[in-house]
Amino acid sequence: VQLVESGGGAVQAGESLTLVCAASGFSVENYAIGWFRQAPGKGREEVACISSGGSSPTYTDSVKGRFLISSESAKNAVYLQMNSLKPEDTAEYICVGPGFDCRMILMSPLAKWGQGTQVTVSA
Repeated sequence: VQLVESGGGAVQAGESLTLVCAASGFSVENYAIGWFRQAPGKGREEVACISSGGSSPTYTDSVKGRFLISSESAKNAVYLQMNSLKPEDTAEYICVGPGFDCRMILMSPLAKWGQGTQVTVSA
């Protein structure tokens, strides 16, 4: 099992980025994948999660209406489209999986963490 994130970068407030979590060793079609973030001096936060088959996406309140999580079976990848970015979105973004259920993804015995991709949003 391996997860590799890409797509981070430095943008200005209001701009967009799309993060990619490329999975290997399992099919994203069959499992849940989550996106987490961690900013310097802050705790880890679950940003979004998508269940098997690309169903039942969940979002933390601060990103609802701005971020969209999706999956693509053909590329075995999960995406996090981030719109209307704010300086408070600055963090390292990490994908986690596979899990059987978004509610318990961190407790999945199969779950791995990617290496992360940095997102920096300036005012």
